Amino acid sequence: MKASQIRELTDEELQQKYDETTQELFNLRMQKSTGQIENPSRLRLLRRELARVRTIMNEKERAAP
Repeated sequence: MKASQIRELTDEELQQKYDETTQELFNLRMQKSTGQIENPSRLRLLRRELARVRTIMNEKERAAP
């Protein structure tokens, strides 16, 4: 998901996206540790998406009066 798409989300949707991404990242790390991961490049994509979501959450938090 691109940053422009993430910026269009509401605060509740951002929090939900953050929770979903965190959970998926955790599950993939577990699969990696047990050697069952099918697509290791997905880890990198999820870490970047999580960083985008957190960055935009911080931007919105700072912009709020």
